[in-house]
Amino acid sequence: MEQTYFRRGFGLRGHIEGALVADYHSDLVDRVRAQGYVLTVGDLTFKLAGEFGFCYGVDRAVEYAYETRTKFPDRRVFLVGEIIHNPHVNSKLQAMGVEFLLRPDDGEFDFGTVTAADVVILPAFGVTVKDFERLRAIGCVLVDTTCGSVLNVWKRVDSYAKDGFTAVIHGKYHHEETKATASQVTKYAGGRYLVVRDMAEAREVCRYIEGAGNREGLLKLFAGKMSPGFDPDHDLVRVGVANQTTMLSGESLAIAAELRSSMGRRYGEGVVSEHFRTFDTICSATQDRQDAVLKLIAEPLDLMVVIGGYNSSNTTHLAAICQEKTPTYHIEDATCIDPDAGTIRYRPVGGTGEERRDRWLPPGRVTVGITAGASTPNNKIGETIERIAVARGVALGVLLG
Repeated sequence: MEQTYFRRGFGLRGHIEGALVADYHSDLVDRVRAQGYVLTVGDLTFKLAGEFGFCYGVDRAVEYAYETRTKFPDRRVFLVGEIIHNPHVNSKLQAMGVEFLLRPDDGEFDFGTVTAADVVILPAFGVTVKDFERLRAIGCVLVDTTCGSVLNVWKRVDSYAKDGFTAVIHGKYHHEETKATASQVTKYAGGRYLVVRDMAEAREVCRYIEGAGNREGLLKLFAGKMSPGFDPDHDLVRVGVANQTTMLSGESLAIAAELRSSMGRRYGEGVVSEHFRTFDTICSATQDRQDAVLKLIAEPLDLMVVIGGYNSSNTTHLAAICQEKTPTYHIEDATCIDPDAGTIRYRPVGGTGEERRDRWLPPGRVTVGITAGASTPNNKIGETIERIAVARGVALGVLLG
C-alpha cells in the first residue's frame, strides 16, 4: 500500500541543489557577510543585520517542496495556501507547476478538485485540524512541511486544552499559523481558545478576569477570534498563554505577565498556578532576527530597509522595531526601488497599502541598515543592495567582480 503521509525529505537534495542555488543564492550577500556584514561603496555604507533571511524552517519547507515536485513528476501537485509569505518563492513554485489552493477571507479552502491520485503540500505555517482531516479523507499524498517551532506551539496548546485551560493566543487571528494553532484545541471536548492581537486587547481580557469588564462588550470585541460557544465567565477561569511564533517577543512576554498579574489579583498569588500557565513559544529564528536588528539600530544609521512580503508577520515586526529608532522602509523586493526616478515604494509600519516617496535616499554620505524577514531569500537581499547602489551611480556587479 502506498505511503500517503510524509514529514521528512525524500533524500533528493542532490537533485534540487542546483535549482535552489540558482533561485535563491546571492554572491553579493556572501561577500558582505564575509566582510563583517559591512559594505562601503562610494559615499554609501551598507550594514547588514547579523541574522537575516531564510530560517531553518523556511529552508526546509522550500527544499521539501522542490523535492516533492521532483519525486512526483507525473502527478498534480497542490499547495495549501502559500508555502511561506514571500511572493518570489511562491511564484517559483507556480512556475514549477505547483497549483495553489486558496482560501477566501473567512472562508474554507476548496479541496473539490483534489483527488486521491494527487499530491498536496502543507505549508510551513501548518493547516487546521479540520483541513488536515478533510485531506486525509480524500486519500491523496500529503507532504507536511509544518515548521518544528509551530509544532512546539501546537503541543503547548494541546496540553492546555487537555488539562481544561483556555488557550489565549497572542497572534493575528486571520493568519494561517494562528488558525492552525487555535484549531488544535478542537481535538478535546470543551477545548477553548481566544486570540489577542496586542496588549490593548489583552488588557480587556484582564479587566474581565478581574470583574471589571462587560460580557457583551468582550464577546463583540473578540467576535471571530474565539472558539464557538465561548463563555468568558467559565472559559477565563483557567488560561494558558501561547503565541504565533513570529510575533514581537517582548510584547508576548508582557501580555503573559499582564494576564498572570490579573489572575493573581483575582484568585490570590498562592493559587496562580491553578489558573494560569505560560510558555515562551516565539521561535528561535524570529528571536535571533529581532535581537540582531535591535543591535544594528543601536549603531548610527540614516535609514533602514526591511525586505520581505507585506503579509509576512515576522517581517512587519522587524520593520516596527526599526521604525522606533530610524526612518524605515519595508519593501517586498528590489523592484520597489526605482534608481532612475529616485523613488521607493514601501508599506509604512502599521499601514495597509503601499506609498511612494521621492528623494528617499539622502544626499552625501549615507549609512543604510539592511535586514530581511525569515521568508526572504538571499538573492532578494542582494538585488536590493545593488539597486540602492545603482541609485547612487555605483554598479556593484562590476565592483565586486
